[in-house]
Amino acid sequence: MEESSGSGRRRLKVYIVFYSMYGHVEGLARRMKKGVDGIDGVEGVLFRVPETMPPEVLDQMKVPEKGDEIPEISAAELVEADGVLFGFPTRYGCMAAQMKAFFDSTGQLWKEQKLAGKPAGFFVSTGTQGGGQETTAWTAITQLAHHGMLFVPIGYTFGAGMFKMDSIRGGSPYGAGVFAGDGTREPSETELSLAEHQGNYMAAIVKRVAQA
Repeated sequence: MEESSGSGRRRLKVYIVFYSMYGHVEGLARRMKKGVDGIDGVEGVLFRVPETMPPEVLDQMKVPEKGDEIPEISAAELVEADGVLFGFPTRYGCMAAQMKAFFDSTGQLWKEQKLAGKPAGFFVSTGTQGGGQETTAWTAITQLAHHGMLFVPIGYTFGAGMFKMDSIRGGSPYGAGVFAGDGTREPSETELSLAEHQGNYMAAIVKRVAQA
């Protein structure tokens, strides 16, 4: 039985699907869910994509273990979403291999165009200011185009926060972002606020599309 909002309508779902090695993208994802949940009748649902690296390599890289609180998603489950926000760290200006492997597993959905018309967006993590805050998102747009999904950038809807220059801030008109540095830097409150805004903005768009 599908959940419904207080008005009796089906509760819309925005899937927040991410890969996070050291927790930076996950931090944005969790705050993003708060933004999605702030729109009446819309719920954010967190999912991880499957890990592709062997455990011994992850141990050598000192990657922290992931808890069971957030489930892994299968490609088939994307069909149930009303909108999707994909989050991932950069690898040389493109999405991490784990997220690419997940997109590569959506071939049957592409063949049947099951995701066509669904709003989607991106959020990213990079190590440095020139490390791909924009390119990591825009090189991922090809995945959406082949599925017929609707890319929803945030533009400058964050307002004055997009122009703040008094501190380092990840994010761009393409979507929220965080600078991880050498891995020890945590997301700033401005970066988290931008993630929350993106979740709220996407939820509003999803709601508008559903009511059209």
